[in-house]
Amino acid sequence: MPDRRRSSPSAVAGRVAAVFPTPGRVPGEHRLPGPLEQRAYLIGGRVRAWEGPLREVYSPLRLRSGSSLRRVRLGAYPALSAKESRAALAAARRAYDDGRGTWPTLPVGERIRHVEAFTAAMVARRGEVVRLLMWEVGKSLADATKEFDRTVEYIRGTIDALKDLDRVSSRLVIEQGVFAQIRRAPLGVALCMGPFNYPLNETFTTLVPALIMGNTVVFKPPKLGVLLWQPLLESFRDCFPRGVVNTVYGDGATVVGPLMESGGVDVLAFIGTSRVADILKHQHPEPHRLRSVLGLDAKNPAIVLPDADLGNAVGECLLGALSFNGQRCTALKILFVHRAVADEFVSRLAAAVDALPVGMPWDPGVWITPMAEEAKPAYLRELVDDAVSRGAAVRNAAGGTVLETYFHPAVLYPVAGGMRVWDEEQFGPVIPVVPFAEVSEPLDYVRNSPFGQQISLFGSDAAGMARLIDPLVNQVCRVNLNSQCQRGPDAFPFTGRKDSAEGTLSISDALRVFSIRTLVAAKGSEANKELLSAILQERRSAFLSTDFIL
Repeated sequence: MPDRRRSSPSAVAGRVAAVFPTPGRVPGEHRLPGPLEQRAYLIGGRVRAWEGPLREVYSPLRLRSGSSLRRVRLGAYPALSAKESRAALAAARRAYDDGRGTWPTLPVGERIRHVEAFTAAMVARRGEVVRLLMWEVGKSLADATKEFDRTVEYIRGTIDALKDLDRVSSRLVIEQGVFAQIRRAPLGVALCMGPFNYPLNETFTTLVPALIMGNTVVFKPPKLGVLLWQPLLESFRDCFPRGVVNTVYGDGATVVGPLMESGGVDVLAFIGTSRVADILKHQHPEPHRLRSVLGLDAKNPAIVLPDADLGNAVGECLLGALSFNGQRCTALKILFVHRAVADEFVSRLAAAVDALPVGMPWDPGVWITPMAEEAKPAYLRELVDDAVSRGAAVRNAAGGTVLETYFHPAVLYPVAGGMRVWDEEQFGPVIPVVPFAEVSEPLDYVRNSPFGQQISLFGSDAAGMARLIDPLVNQVCRVNLNSQCQRGPDAFPFTGRKDSAEGTLSISDALRVFSIRTLVAAKGSEANKELLSAILQERRSAFLSTDFIL
């Protein structure tokens, strides 16, 4: 946590003005060796060379040259066409082969070994991926490292969870004279698309369970955070059978639309906006057959009661609102604070924001960095200006200052209905604070919201907190007590109500989302008993098996 002592306005303004360094101030270990001209893409087990047009990639980080700032070109990636997109889907469908392919019919233990081999290969490229996370999306070194390591932990946790699931399933059940073995089988071809804010981790939270359950995959990296996948292409090629993993790059409308319109996608795994998810689902000709796993919009509120520990509430709200510049679906995006403590809360929060270290991703202890989306600072400035024009004020020094891709966090107070920031998911470091007199006011906000992911409650009275918990668990999918909203631990279910999600992701839930319960059953006649015994003892079937994975 940052030093909470209030910085002077001039000191804060000085730190903002000095956010972007000269090239000589970039530490050697974090410099890029040069632009990454990626022409490779993976289809059908072959890393192919693209000879067509490329999309340029520029970093959100600027470098200072005298009195001016210059953009940093990171490289380029293939702008594939619909032809290549259809080829990727065809390769995935051949590999699945209506459930007869090598991958979906492999024993669970064999699929696990492939995923383990990929994990080892991925770990060997850790430094490259972390560096590209910093330069491509502006993520701090600490957060980029955490994202990579958490992804590896997620993969290993998924492997352990599948072993547990398979152990439970590795027996026959007998009901009413019928013998059966109940296991989970894959669904088909999965299209996986993650978000730019966690381009590695949240893509893998769908990609890995889809793969390990026996599905084949086409995945499209997010529009920001594309180059960081290049170091992993050969690992995907080498560690999985041909066609099991395929990549598409380029404009979403060009390469994703044809996939959905073909009807060849069985599972849509998408983390992004509900608007785009609706477009994708409506493109599928057989929506009743499409399984959707969606992580969508959220406007997670906090409610700070008059008996809350303000030190803890401010600290957790700071974390919740500003971790990775507030660019998280789980971020706290509007704070309701009881009038009895609102002024003190806002004063403490503004002081905490003023004390935050700002700068480049590699700066020690940095909290606020440039934003990945080039147009986002201007949009956030519009939200601040709208709120100020309607009666709010910026309560922290230099709040709302824009310097190219850098936006300095703004604490807005008092915020009320009618302001854009009341309804819009800002997805950035703007912190709206709403004073309330009756707890029914924030409860009405939650009830009327189109979103229903999470909420944070801050208070110390057991009876009062319980009265809020009971109605809120029917409005959102996670109620956090005296702590920020968050996804983890990954063993916990992660989902949302209303327009916030479809399907549940966690290590164990994701295995179920990307599979379906399937069983082999037989009446308990002597002939059937002999047949089942022969299949099991001679290990004739990968599905019908009592082998126990250690």
